[in-house]
Amino acid sequence: MRYLPGLGALALVLAGPAMSAEPPTATLVVSAEASRVAAPDLAILSAGVVTQAPDAAAAMAENNRRMTAVTAALRRAGVEPRDLRTSQLAVQPLYRYGENRAPTITGYQAANQVTVRLRDLARIGPVVDAMVKEGANRIEGPSFTVEKPEPLLDAARADAVKAARARAELLAAAAGVRIVRVLTIQETGGGPEFRPMARAMAAAPASDMAPPVEVGESELRAGVTVTFEIAPGR
Repeated sequence: MRYLPGLGALALVLAGPAMSAEPPTATLVVSAEASRVAAPDLAILSAGVVTQAPDAAAAMAENNRRMTAVTAALRRAGVEPRDLRTSQLAVQPLYRYGENRAPTITGYQAANQVTVRLRDLARIGPVVDAMVKEGANRIEGPSFTVEKPEPLLDAARADAVKAARARAELLAAAAGVRIVRVLTIQETGGGPEFRPMARAMAAAPASDMAPPVEVGESELRAGVTVTFEIAPGR
């Protein structure tokens, strides 16, 4: 009976090489990208008011007055409540710095900023003009995007997989091997990108102060990395 453990250990040792004798799977890894282009249908910009006063209450009061006028102008321009969101609200002291002296407070600055989504892109210039007239003194953007990009991204993903397959077939044929099957597919990168159009979108009539805006177009990209099992060619 005392020899049985030894025999079991011997059996396991002998089985190890037999199990690892199978050759590793040969693979070919290919990356590919594809894209779809669409005219943007949504513009996003930030608009805000920055005010300064000797004390915090005065700075905030003036800021509230001007920001109320700015948001009212946005609503008159047709911006819906769901497309208007406060993104910054702050009050902070202003300092004077001197050499070898502690900084002293010289006043206060209040800031209020909203993020605006515009669906009528031809109205961007007039809307910016209206906000500036009502007291907005900090405007950033716009950035352009496609509100519902998934159908375009799905088409680009399918094209990327097809491109990866075609490239793999080309490489396999050149190497004298054949594609057996797909082992893994990993999505990489992708997303909306901006690139200029040949011409600008026609803007709605506006005052001479309204800034010209060129919309451009969005290029939605998808990328994949595909691992194929390969075998010797026939």
